[in-house]
Amino acid sequence: MLKNRSILVTGGTGSFGKKFVETILTAYPEIERVVVYSRDELKQFEMSQQFSHDKYKQIRYFIGDVRDRERLSKAMEGIDIVIHAAALKQVPACEYNPFEAIKTNIHGAQNVIEAAIERGVKQVVALSTDKAAAPINLYGATKLCSDKLFVAGNNFKGKHDIKFSVVRYGNVMGSRGSVIPFFMNKRETGVLPITDERMTRFNITLEDGVKLVLYALENMWGGEIFVPKIPSYRINDIAEAIGPNCKREVVGIRPGEKLHEEMITMTDAISTVEFEKYFVILPSIPLWDVDKFAAAFNGKLCQDGFCYNSGTNSEWLNVEELRELIKAHVDPNFTY
Repeated sequence: MLKNRSILVTGGTGSFGKKFVETILTAYPEIERVVVYSRDELKQFEMSQQFSHDKYKQIRYFIGDVRDRERLSKAMEGIDIVIHAAALKQVPACEYNPFEAIKTNIHGAQNVIEAAIERGVKQVVALSTDKAAAPINLYGATKLCSDKLFVAGNNFKGKHDIKFSVVRYGNVMGSRGSVIPFFMNKRETGVLPITDERMTRFNITLEDGVKLVLYALENMWGGEIFVPKIPSYRINDIAEAIGPNCKREVVGIRPGEKLHEEMITMTDAISTVEFEKYFVILPSIPLWDVDKFAAAFNGKLCQDGFCYNSGTNSEWLNVEELRELIKAHVDPNFTY
C-alpha cells in the first residue's frame, strides 16, 4: 500500500505520530520518504535519536507549524499522503486560550487542506476525537469544525485527484496528558484525584489507532468519518487498576469536561453505516452512492435512535483487563 509512496505526518513527534512512524518504517521498508512535521525542535531531536536518518534513509524532520501555510506547502512538495495529527488538545488549556486553539485546530486544518491540494497530494487522513461529537468544550468544537473542513475538502478540491477522510476515536491509552500516566504519577502521593465517580471514557491503544488510520488509507472513498468499535472503562476502575491502596479524592469536573463521551450522536446515526469493526459517518453532502459503499464493505445503516456513548457502550474493560493493557501498551514494568 505504501510502497514507493511519500508520507508527511503533522504533529509527527506526538504520541500517535511516533507510533505511526515506527509502524510504517517497520512494516513498509519500501516507503520512499517519511516527513515528520512539527514545531518542537527538542522533540524532533529526541525522536531522531530513535529514528535517525543513518538507520532509516527515508526519514526527514521538518520544523514547522500548521498555522504557517507557506511552510506547510513547502513541506508537502513531492508528498503523496498526509496524516494530520497536529492539534492543541488539552481541554483546560483550550478553554483558557480559545483563539490559540482556533488558530491551530481550525485555521491549521484549512491550511493542510489547501497546501495538500496545491501540492498534488493524493490522500489526507485527519485525526479527530470523541469530543467532536456534540461538543461542550472549545477543543471539541474546534475539532468538529476541523472534521467538517476535511470532509468538505472533497467538494473544495475541484478537479484535483485527492481524497480527504477523518478518523475519530476515544482516549488513547497512555498518551501524553491522559489519565493513565497522570494516575501513575499521582499514586506516589497516595491520593488519586477523581473528577466524578460516574465518569466513563472510550479506550483505544496507540497500535489500534495506527491500524485504523492505515485501514482508512487503504479503503477510503473520500468524505468518511471512520469510528472504531472500542471498549469503555469507568474512572473508578482505572483508579483501582493503578492505585488500589490509594485514597480517592473527588475534585469535581474540570472546565469543559463531560461525564460520558460520544462518538456518534443520535442525529449523526441517521447518516451512519455500521460495519463489523467500525462505523462510518457519511458526508452531509453526498459524494458517492451510499448503497454501493455499504455493499462494498458489507455494512448497513444504523437503526433509528442509535448513539455511540461511552456510558451506554456494550463492551467494558474490567480492572484486570486494564492492568494487562497498561502493562502491554504503557509500561512493561507496571506493578500495583
